[in-house]
Amino acid sequence: MKELIIKPGPQYYHYDEGAIDTIPKMLREYHAKRVLVIHGTVSWHKAQKFFEKVLSSTDFEFILEQYNGECSFDEAERISKLIKDKAIDFVIGVGGGKMCDLTMLASSYTMTPFGVVPTLASNCAPWAALSVMYKENGMAEGRSAHQNHNAAFLITDPYLVVDSPVRYFIAGIADTLVKWYESDLVTSQIEIKDAPLIQMGRFAAKICQDAILNDSLAAVEDMKNGQVTSAFINVSEVVIVISGLVGGLAGKYARNTAAHTVHDALSAVLPGLHDYLHGEKVAYGTFYQLALEGKWSEIDRLIPFYKALDLPLSLTQMGVYPFEDNQMEEIVTIMNAKEKIHLLPLEINEAILKRVYVDLESYLTKYIV
Repeated sequence: MKELIIKPGPQYYHYDEGAIDTIPKMLREYHAKRVLVIHGTVSWHKAQKFFEKVLSSTDFEFILEQYNGECSFDEAERISKLIKDKAIDFVIGVGGGKMCDLTMLASSYTMTPFGVVPTLASNCAPWAALSVMYKENGMAEGRSAHQNHNAAFLITDPYLVVDSPVRYFIAGIADTLVKWYESDLVTSQIEIKDAPLIQMGRFAAKICQDAILNDSLAAVEDMKNGQVTSAFINVSEVVIVISGLVGGLAGKYARNTAAHTVHDALSAVLPGLHDYLHGEKVAYGTFYQLALEGKWSEIDRLIPFYKALDLPLSLTQMGVYPFEDNQMEEIVTIMNAKEKIHLLPLEINEAILKRVYVDLESYLTKYIV
């Protein structure tokens, strides 16, 4: 038996025009009275009009709190203290992936029920029961915080999501596409491939790949035009929900392997990558994953797709390669220490991890104009 811990997703999901108006109904089910709404800046400016009916309800006392912009352990402690001091009995996080992760982590410290209202389709953070951690300066913490429970609800409105920056949606598309490439080798291993939940996770990962490659270019164009079309709704739902179900159903065997390990290590060592979004860095990690597996032809197949979405192709293009003194050693040491990369049925050590960076950057030079 392989260890398989399942945390499928939020207890309630509603993604539709006007869905945010149903939040008071959910709060009543939890007998909530004092509700903390954690929010950002620009995202809250756009989300406020969608919350007019919610905040006008006299059944609840709403306390609004702006977060500091990072999902850090210090910020989670600050929010959890606020939950205690204000006697909060329900928390709502409104914003992007870091906001959803912060809401989950802070609420877990006090075991307070919480819900999330994502304003972006930039990753599966609203769905998955884990928080990707950053330091106060924006550098990656190098580890994630995993919870044993998930949100009471995930509710949002496609007309809110479509009004978010297109760059974040494209980053979410890249972060969703990688679900297939990170889980393919692991979930096809003979000893686990017939496990029903792993089959379900693998099937969800395949949906991610197919939907992203077939429909995301149209969805991005629709978003640029401010149009909530079936393509936009379908792809944004795959980014938020189906990508979260991959790991939600198959556990660690389909959550992440090499590509996210690359993200974690590079983000912890290279300050020059701070201006790139999570999904943009994971997009490079996808190429690394394929190079590690020797699947160079698949990199060739993905290049036109990356170029169409203006995704970064290489570390050289991003201005952080060749690495400075000792950076390579620090990066591969972090990578080799991660359990998730060793889930791959491949020989992996620091020498191999170094060679892949060198070979990949050399290979990608022919695509950089």
